[in-house]
Amino acid sequence: MSGTFTERDVQAMRVLDGEFQRDVLEKLGRLEAKMDMLVGNGQPGRMKLAEDRLFALEKNDVRRTVIERVINATIAVMISAAIALHGHWWK
Repeated sequence: MSGTFTERDVQAMRVLDGEFQRDVLEKLGRLEAKMDMLVGNGQPGRMKLAEDRLFALEKNDVRRTVIERVINATIAVMISAAIALHGHWWK
């Protein structure tokens, strides 16, 4: 081949180019739809909903940790008091 293209070659490249453009546009459309689903399109998307759930779980975890610490401290104080007063109760 000497580097020149026949009319048939040019037509084949146009067909391939058109198919490529359709494929790219189709994939771009699917990507846009997925991004809208993740981020949201004027309403909360999946990422926003996931962030809200994570925030609620973290808040609940902090609350539960505080309650557990208070309970553990109360139990420790009661055990310490029982040990300290053991000699006074049973003589």
